[in-house]
Amino acid sequence: MPADVLARRTSPGDAHVNGEWQALLSTGVPPLNRRAARDAYVRLCRLTKPRGSLGRLEAVVVRLAAITGEPLPRVEPASILVFAGDHGVALRGVSAYPPEVTGQMLENFRSGGAAISVLARRLGAELTVVDAGVRKAPAVSGVLRRSLGEGTQDITLGPAMDRATALASIAVGWEVAKEALDRGARLLVPGEMGIGNTTAAAAVASALTGLSPRLLVGRGTGLGQEGLQRKRAAVEAALAANRPDPADALDVLARVGGFELGGIAGAFLAAAFHRRPALVDGFIASAAALLAERLAPGARRFWIAGHRSAERGHRRVLRALRLRPLLELGLRLGEGTGAALALELVSAACTLQREMATFDEAGVSDREESGPG
Repeated sequence: MPADVLARRTSPGDAHVNGEWQALLSTGVPPLNRRAARDAYVRLCRLTKPRGSLGRLEAVVVRLAAITGEPLPRVEPASILVFAGDHGVALRGVSAYPPEVTGQMLENFRSGGAAISVLARRLGAELTVVDAGVRKAPAVSGVLRRSLGEGTQDITLGPAMDRATALASIAVGWEVAKEALDRGARLLVPGEMGIGNTTAAAAVASALTGLSPRLLVGRGTGLGQEGLQRKRAAVEAALAANRPDPADALDVLARVGGFELGGIAGAFLAAAFHRRPALVDGFIASAAALLAERLAPGARRFWIAGHRSAERGHRRVLRALRLRPLLELGLRLGEGTGAALALELVSAACTLQREMATFDEAGVSDREESGPG
């Protein structure tokens, strides 16, 4: 993608985004810190346990060290960023819930009644809710209003948005993520809310991977068979009407994506640029991550897949990202909930590596050094 396209200022006050876009494009995604990863691994091998006995938790710690450059990584405080946006395609009967639920959920997030709100409290994580483009959004105190419009257009008839707005949606996500990092966040959990957004995510994933919508379209919020058929037909119609260019991720986002998908992609890119880890949630967040990876190849190395959802296409999108999920719990809620649950594991992994004693500290013999007997 041409540097002058991404470097363009897209909203007031985004001078830092302008400069950071230019840096990302001119230098590429920063390299992982191999020395910190090695030091983290060496400490794990010296802890009072059989070598490798903490399984994938050890790999998580090594990855976090490589991302952050810290041999003893920490992930607190974490920041959960929920981007909300409406979709014109929701009027096609592709969801079990009516379109107005998106706006209604804004209040539920801020009042603490949503699942992600409960998990944020449990984790002690900051929760930021962003109105990226909710139709007739209520005035809810505490919700960041970064709206790009009253929802996207119906993708079965034409583009979801124009190219400039797609770029602006990425800038919104980058800005919100950068603000969280500036407040001290050490890990990001991007999540979403938007009736109809599994339809848009399936269209994005199909365009980027070349896979048939039949392999990617799932039941989302719990559609019956008739609703599932409508949803598949909507994705097929959207791809036929828009013909997004798979070699141009911004074109894919503009033609069949959503404001919240762009916001999540921007947050993932900001995490990579600033060498901070991000946890990838479910199908929708993973489709946004795939957009971000196509915009900045190699950015995926800074992300950890929190879970694999029950949504039909999630396994295939994770495979395209080459990310292995930590959990598989049959979740299909979104909001960032699966990634938030994985945060508990990630935090525990860091605490174990940091607080367990080494063989020398505990005065325990290391079997590998003590010889046979």
